[in-house]
Amino acid sequence: MHIAEGFLPASHCIAWAVASAPFVVHGVRSTVRQVREHPENRVLLAAAGAFTFILSALKMPSVTGSSSHPTGTGVGAVLFRPPVMAFLGAVVLLFQALLLAHGGITTLGANIFSMAIVGPWVGYGAYVALRTLRTPLEVQVFFAMTLADLATYVVTSVQLALAYATPTFGAAVGKFLTIFAVTQIPLAIIEGLVGVVLFRVLRSIARPELVGLGVLPAERTVAPVPGAAHV
Repeated sequence: MHIAEGFLPASHCIAWAVASAPFVVHGVRSTVRQVREHPENRVLLAAAGAFTFILSALKMPSVTGSSSHPTGTGVGAVLFRPPVMAFLGAVVLLFQALLLAHGGITTLGANIFSMAIVGPWVGYGAYVALRTLRTPLEVQVFFAMTLADLATYVVTSVQLALAYATPTFGAAVGKFLTIFAVTQIPLAIIEGLVGVVLFRVLRSIARPELVGLGVLPAERTVAPVPGAAHV
């Protein structure tokens, strides 16, 4: 899923870096503001970044000869909103490129755009839409993480098709989508299920933080009735 070094022309690398830069800068500001205003969420913020790092580093061979992996960006998008994930995702992708040779330095902008920008926004959009419909949190999380994953590979396919538009751009998009889709669809579904389990754990160990972030509603307290008799 990470576009490797040398797979994109220099002009494409520059264009994707320019397109991603404003989102990352805004993400830095959002992250700093989050830490300053809510220092109690620092551990959860670090956990969201670590979750993305671990899941997106799990390269799995595809039956089509490529490789694929989960993204993990839906968790941070639900907890801290997409701008924060633009920064966290950029940090994750940079370290993976430097330490794991997973993705390239010149293709960093393209990988950030697909996995750290588009993916989180699509996942967050699904989360907000389902939240508006008052669906259970598990349903919201499942679709947020599944669609964030799928959106990433769709954008990656488009990025590669733009670079290798042969014989036509449409044919190239179809070719790259086919390469990724066979493995990515079941992988995205599994990621959504993992997210459901994760949020169930967080609900039991970090409920105050989830309430503060607006993921869970505040618990209602019933005021005692004046003069009521106690039996």
